[in-house]
Amino acid sequence: MLIIGTNENYVDRQQLAMVQTPEATSTWLPVPHMQLIESVEKNVYRHGWRIASEQFGLSRDGQRLFGVMAVANADNRQWTRTIGLRNSHDKSLCVGISAGVNVLVCSNLAFGGTEVLQRRHTSGIDVDLLVEDGMRSLADGFLNLELALKRLQNIWLSEDQARRLIVRIAEADAIPSCDILPVFREFQQPRHAEFENPSCWSLLNAITELSHKYAPARADKCHRRLTRLFGLDGEKPQLELSC
Repeated sequence: MLIIGTNENYVDRQQLAMVQTPEATSTWLPVPHMQLIESVEKNVYRHGWRIASEQFGLSRDGQRLFGVMAVANADNRQWTRTIGLRNSHDKSLCVGISAGVNVLVCSNLAFGGTEVLQRRHTSGIDVDLLVEDGMRSLADGFLNLELALKRLQNIWLSEDQARRLIVRIAEADAIPSCDILPVFREFQQPRHAEFENPSCWSLLNAITELSHKYAPARADKCHRRLTRLFGLDGEKPQLELSC
């Protein structure tokens, strides 16, 4: 589920526990990677959910954490609910968790991007309290995302419409311009039969399929931009999608 680049590493919890957290300053309080993970886990079980699987990755010599946790309470046959996590020890990323889905047929990730927690590492940060508050909004984030995805399944695209949308997506820097043609080819001839119908849903999966090659930071940026472009957070899409 987790997208990791060639210069990054998949890690387990034991390896994460060995990552040293830098010393705090008067204005900056880095959050240990394991503290974030354990806080999310505690709140998952508190909500009556169960973690079915998880993957974590580190970049920049352990300074950045990216992770996904699949929640086992959803019965949708097209996707499973997924929690996205990110953290950093080098001031490059806020502490963040967001609602997402993992598309079962191809392991493509889509995030609602409604980041239910996004907080800088300032002094006085209470991660356990922040995660507890954020997790209360996670269920709504899942519902918003799933409703948006169902709407995308019902929006059909011609090839010309798909071309225009892909260019617009590249202009928004969700994908690099060099991927415009590969995304269009994936849309035309998807490697999974479930996406043969030319819809906005198929286009979104064409993009996430190509995003497998991205490094975690680039993939994170891609998903966050796609959130607003396709309206995955329940807000009006920035793209002009035809019904």
